Amino acid sequence: MKSREQEYKEIFIAEALEYFDALNRLISELEKKPQDDQVLAEIFRMLHNLKANAKAIGYLQISDVSHKLETAFGLIRNKELSFSDEVVGVLFDGIDLLGELIKSIDSEQQVEIDPVLIRNLDIIVDSLSDSTVELAKVQKFSTSRNLTLSDLIYIQVKKLDHLMNLVGELIIDRDRILSLSRELDNDELKMVSSHLYRITEDLQYSVMDARLVSIGTLFNKFPRVVRDISSAEKKEVNLELSGQDIQIDRNILQIMTDSLLHLVRNAITHGIEKPELRAKAGKPKAGSLQLSARSDRESVIITLTDDGKGIDVAKVKKAAVERHLVAADVADSLPDSEVYSFLFEPGFSLAKEVTEFSGRGVGLDVVKNAIDSIGGRIRIESEKGKGTSFILQLPTSIAVKGALLFEIDSIFYAIPLIHTDSVVALDKDELHEVGEVLVADIKGETVTVVYLDELLNMEESQMRLGDKTRLKGQVQNIIIVSYNNRKLGLIVDKLYRQQDIVVKPLSKPLDSIDLYGGVTLLGTGKVCLVLDVPAITKYFVNKR
Repeated sequence: MKSREQEYKEIFIAEALEYFDALNRLISELEKKPQDDQVLAEIFRMLHNLKANAKAIGYLQISDVSHKLETAFGLIRNKELSFSDEVVGVLFDGIDLLGELIKSIDSEQQVEIDPVLIRNLDIIVDSLSDSTVELAKVQKFSTSRNLTLSDLIYIQVKKLDHLMNLVGELIIDRDRILSLSRELDNDELKMVSSHLYRITEDLQYSVMDARLVSIGTLFNKFPRVVRDISSAEKKEVNLELSGQDIQIDRNILQIMTDSLLHLVRNAITHGIEKPELRAKAGKPKAGSLQLSARSDRESVIITLTDDGKGIDVAKVKKAAVERHLVAADVADSLPDSEVYSFLFEPGFSLAKEVTEFSGRGVGLDVVKNAIDSIGGRIRIESEKGKGTSFILQLPTSIAVKGALLFEIDSIFYAIPLIHTDSVVALDKDELHEVGEVLVADIKGETVTVVYLDELLNMEESQMRLGDKTRLKGQVQNIIIVSYNNRKLGLIVDKLYRQQDIVVKPLSKPLDSIDLYGGVTLLGTGKVCLVLDVPAITKYFVNKR
């Protein structure tokens, strides 16, 4: 994995070489049309950008030469220096030197700057009028150079998206060929299909790697954001960043940009107290906000932690009851993790006053919907008076997903692994009928259990989710899924295996069925429906 410094260096070299080529072309145009102000302005802009970028990343020689050339072209633009043949020659030599310095960044051999050239540039920069005597002293600087191209290219994201879609189609066909090779039991076909599997896997990871960007490209924008919000809220906040080198799919990072901004705003406006209140609570006047990222197998974990007042569970329960999200007697017995889930309901807000950044009825449901759209998860940890953490679990790619395959009533289904907590087998006697649902004790935790065959295939009028007599067999295979701090057990007929799948959207009119998130093709050629865990959980909670 590339370091942040290496990535910045590669980006700088690619941009600098583009500037170098453009400068050579523009100066050649200017030599033919010395009065073209538009070309002069473009040259000046490029040299100014190159100077600033080089200085920011620490390439001071490039910055100094760019500054001298920028000053020279500024004099030409202001009509204080004529664009004569002698001046053109020195400027071309200066551009050549820039090119040599840029190309030497990745080379062990350092460029020795000719002092004669620097003197020539200084003469031009210091000449505020046409001085034939001075310019006559300018010596031509020549260098033998080969034509080279940058090792980096820019490519539109949509082209990478299209390439990833093609890889997804290839994976489907690959799995079909592997299945056929096993069915036909042909040794040669098995060998070819095995080689195809390895090549396709390498291609898949290569394309996914090309789409990865450092999460620091987003994180590094937050110091200014935190400064502006804390200043508007009259609070003091120290931001700590870590894990900027972690790589993630560019599309996922794009989707999560607004969500992270919303969470940071919430942490400052709702979480961190004002300096005088923090002082009374025995805390430092300046609040602490930590934004971190780390890799966890095939996921990226982003954590935002503040040391503010934490979430008042009692206030959340009261607001949930007032909004008729839960009955008062049920709310009293809910664990904190389920109480936090109300914060993600549309329009849910505890803000008492409207400010520039809060209290406008735009709640955390916006964040939840964005995370759901990419197959991620979010959970909250909070302690009153100590602070709050939002933990986001995001996939590294949204094109290919790991899934658990199973069967219900002879139909294949899949559940994304990111929503799967565990798989257990329970005797029917371990399931208990409580009201109109089934519950079970799983690892010391009471979990509601749903028979998927009943939920997916029965009409609502005939649906009896709490009736054990509807179950097939004595031992039940249960997939424990988790969404929005809620766990749900899904009873299935048969469990198969884990497999990477390419999820395709459902066509009309099936796309209107909320319980399905898409469809994929298995190696056998059979269609496999992909369940939408968030939709199933919401549907079941609303039904309950």
